[in-house]
Amino acid sequence: MDRLIYTAMTGASHVLNQQAATSDNLANNNTPGFRAAINTFRAVPLQGEGLPTRAFVVDSFAGSDFSSGVMEPTGRELDVAVNGKGWFAVQMPDGSESYTRNGSFQTSPNGILQTRTGLSVMGESGPITVPPNTEVTIAKDGTISTVPSGPIPTAVQVIGRLKLVNPPESQLARGDDGLFRTSNRQPAVADATVTVAAGNLESSNVNVVETMVNIIALSRQFEMQMKMLQTADSDAKQASQIMNING
Repeated sequence: MDRLIYTAMTGASHVLNQQAATSDNLANNNTPGFRAAINTFRAVPLQGEGLPTRAFVVDSFAGSDFSSGVMEPTGRELDVAVNGKGWFAVQMPDGSESYTRNGSFQTSPNGILQTRTGLSVMGESGPITVPPNTEVTIAKDGTISTVPSGPIPTAVQVIGRLKLVNPPESQLARGDDGLFRTSNRQPAVADATVTVAAGNLESSNVNVVETMVNIIALSRQFEMQMKMLQTADSDAKQASQIMNING
């Protein structure tokens, strides 16, 4: 009885957590470069005081789906997509580095190249500043060039190169903000083999149909676990009645 109660109780609790993670995947279906989170269940024995028959169900984060999304042309000069494997490096408010596949960039009022959430995009020599009144071109290797706006273009100026990295996926840890960091929190080394496609954005790799089916399956699991708790409660009451009669 203990195993039934504890397994169903903790299973129902963690189904709710997994539903939240699955819903987050679905909510980010239109987020460029988003990588779907993968969750799974596992059983663990009770630690410390308690009967050995008691076991918990734990919602375990199994990792992320690193498969590529679809390349979607936008024609916007500050939209960039990574070709194949690789990541853009961005600077966090505390000065550390994080990595993203979302290449929808913008410039701050001070000309700093940033993500849509206001994080500075890292170049190989630090954050990149875009001069005012210029047209931006991003080459395949991440080199950023500008030409002054106007009817008569003048000299091309190279203002920096995107820091593109490609650490082993096994060494990347996903944060609550959807960004990735290296497991040891050390900056990844720039990888010259990573290339980009300007004027494009990579779509999210979330499979909407599969995610919706998963949400329905989780709902059914929750209902099943609640019925198991009701069954355990009913069995306990009947056993108590039988014991009282015999007593």
